[in-house]
Amino acid sequence: MTGHRPPAEDTTTDVVRWAAFSCVLVPVVLLWYGTSLAGATGTALGLAAVTAVCRILLRQSERGAARLAQEERAPRRGRRHRSGTGAHRGGRHTGGSTPVG
Repeated sequence: MTGHRPPAEDTTTDVVRWAAFSCVLVPVVLLWYGTSLAGATGTALGLAAVTAVCRILLRQSERGAARLAQEERAPRRGRRHRSGTGAHRGGRHTGGSTPVG
């Protein structure tokens, strides 16, 4: 192996490369077996569109997985050590919530 990419990137890149290869190979085979040029072109365009959408989805999935892994590595605060203000801070509440009369 000459590259220094992580295995997940290799897998995604390989999938996209094979899909791009099929975008070229399938129409050639269709032409070989007598399909019209318009039919082979339509097939190539359809495969290219599906490949582009799958590539986008794979990249989004990789970014989401990387973000999740980064969050898992970050130290978490316990339930009682949350910062910020809020209505659920514990203790007694004063005013307004008791019925009058």
